[in-house]
Amino acid sequence: MSSIDQLNTQLDRLATIETGPFPVISLYLDLRPDERGRDRFEPFLKKELNDRLRTYPADGAERESLDTDAAKIREYVAGIDPAVNSLALFACGPSELFEAIELAAPIDAHRLFISDRPHLYPLARLLDEYPRYVALLTDSHSARIFVFATNRLERTEEIEGVKTRHHKKGGWSQARYQRHIENFHAQHAKEVVDTLARIVRDEKIDHVIVGADAAIAPLLREQFPKEIEDRVVDYLKLDVRAPEREVLEATIAALREQDAVGDRERVDELIGAYRANALASAGIGEVKLALERGQVEELVIAATPEAIEGATPEEHAAPAERTAEEKSADELVALARQTSSRIRFIEDPTLLAPVGGVGAFLRYKM
Repeated sequence: MSSIDQLNTQLDRLATIETGPFPVISLYLDLRPDERGRDRFEPFLKKELNDRLRTYPADGAERESLDTDAAKIREYVAGIDPAVNSLALFACGPSELFEAIELAAPIDAHRLFISDRPHLYPLARLLDEYPRYVALLTDSHSARIFVFATNRLERTEEIEGVKTRHHKKGGWSQARYQRHIENFHAQHAKEVVDTLARIVRDEKIDHVIVGADAAIAPLLREQFPKEIEDRVVDYLKLDVRAPEREVLEATIAALREQDAVGDRERVDELIGAYRANALASAGIGEVKLALERGQVEELVIAATPEAIEGATPEEHAAPAERTAEEKSADELVALARQTSSRIRFIEDPTLLAPVGGVGAFLRYKM
């Protein structure tokens, strides 16, 4: 399955590809089995591919290209690893394009598009939904540090300190022993924080989630440098021995909750900057122009293309084409990837409604 670094490389390559006059197949499949353990994608793939291809003239060059691509897709999907949760696949034989991206992150529905360019919007959104982050689980003598990305574990580290036991003595002996224990706990906290800081720095991680027991949590907070403290998303009640799947599910839920709060704050900041004629633009026309000029620092876009206003439908759209909103969303995403602009997807489409579903923070103004 693709790592987040591989996925970023693939997305950048797809954003710049030129396919010429031949159509591109963009396929998204949810490969998770149903409640009976059966695959659910085969009937969709069989029906949709056949139905879409029949809309092209049987003796045309486009149909020949699509038939070849469809055969390669069927062959590839037949041999896919059952552990893969979803698949994003892009094919255009005459352009030597066949990019299959196997993912641990889920895709909520099957989708098939045939168009003039790869349909990248769902793939870019997935990167935003499942970023690279760190989960730290620790008690007073042990710790586990997980690095997750795209809904899978990338790496883990474990730290084992000195185990301490309750000591029943009174007077000076008890006080000395208590100080001894506190020193062990403080040393353990320092080692944990140092390791965490190194991983955050080396992996360029923006989000940290902490699960710590009552004995160690205050010591961690005292030791956290500002660059770690600013990245802490939440403190959760997670046992240091919790199974990996439980840790992943709990931390993803925490990220979702924090992201909803962050979306509202970021959109408020965007609209405020736009009203003040500061470094922001709004609306599909202005944002597209800013992207073409390389002005955009961060593209802020609705998580559903239907919320993007101002897209112009084509009079003679090809069969099985993307909607005008989907084409506009793809164009904005591709321009953002080509100009190294960050992309933030806003899950609640009503937040961006005042600016037509899309805005941007700018690096500079013309």
